[in-house]
Amino acid sequence: MADRTTTERLESERLTPACPEAPDQEPAGLRRRGARRALGAGALTAAALLVVAGCSGSGSEDEDQADGPERDGRPSASAQPRPGHRDTAPGKPRHGTSPAPSRDTPSTGPSTPEPASPSSGKPADRAARWQPRPGTRWQWQLDGKVDTSVDVPVYDIDGFENDAATVERLHADGRKVVCYVNVGAYEDWRPDAKKFPKAVLGADNDGWKGEKWLDIRRLDVLEPIMAERFDMCRKKGFDAVEPDLTEGFRNETGFPLTAAHQLAFNRLIARLAHDRGMSVGLKNDLDQIPDLVGDFDFAVNEQCAEFGECDKLAPFVKRGKAVFHVEYKLDPGEFCGRTKDLGLSSMQKKLGLNSWRRPC
Repeated sequence: MADRTTTERLESERLTPACPEAPDQEPAGLRRRGARRALGAGALTAAALLVVAGCSGSGSEDEDQADGPERDGRPSASAQPRPGHRDTAPGKPRHGTSPAPSRDTPSTGPSTPEPASPSSGKPADRAARWQPRPGTRWQWQLDGKVDTSVDVPVYDIDGFENDAATVERLHADGRKVVCYVNVGAYEDWRPDAKKFPKAVLGADNDGWKGEKWLDIRRLDVLEPIMAERFDMCRKKGFDAVEPDLTEGFRNETGFPLTAAHQLAFNRLIARLAHDRGMSVGLKNDLDQIPDLVGDFDFAVNEQCAEFGECDKLAPFVKRGKAVFHVEYKLDPGEFCGRTKDLGLSSMQKKLGLNSWRRPC
């Protein structure tokens, strides 16, 4: 994540659960997407013991949600948390009636028109594209059946694991909905996994079972696959895309990736979303923000406060673009004052990215 490789970060600082007395059970290699998916058996056992002990993060706004079941003898996507992250399965039952739409629902952005998209067949009008503003409150749930009752104007949920009905339900309650999609790594459990040729599959994404880094230099191969994924998001009614793992060049991918390769790939991803009338967020990749802030409509960041990096997100706020931010290890009192001053939309989440949250 951010400006250091996952390995470097985790060697210097290991993530710990929100409950202070809980032992650190997270495997190495987690920092990079929300930090979920691929929790080992030891971590899951520790989590179960914490539940029995009553460790639920006092003062939280939402209750903890259990991880999902196993599929074919291995944890399902919904049971495997990941940083910056991740994947998930359909979430939690709706609790009663949903609240009325929030008053701070973001407005739309600038009115400069864009050309028609050859892939979507529809005009990609920037004026019609959603533009979230700094300070917009949000919920990020990639694990479990989505709890639609959280009173915020923006939800970020897994694109594969949630259907159009879930998106429609959130829209009916006045929410904007972001489609989480992993664009930087192959995931062997996704329904389109067979479309990735072996030539573009690199090293294992350390700490994330079933994932391999992608050769992002092969735009000719990856563009049609990512285009289909974004078509899925659009058809389900999502307003925006959160593309994950957009800084592979800082990791041991098995390919000689450079910053220039990453910029080209990230700009392709932004164009694919815009061509379909959806907004797109830059996930972490802090050092390339000066080059990419004009291509992306908002940012998603993990742990900038823990690692002293939040100032690097200022270009988004200065342009009137939201920065959706989470911390895992720090309590709200340790970061909310600073991130509010910077205009970030901050909250504390657990690594599993279920519905639990402690907003600023």
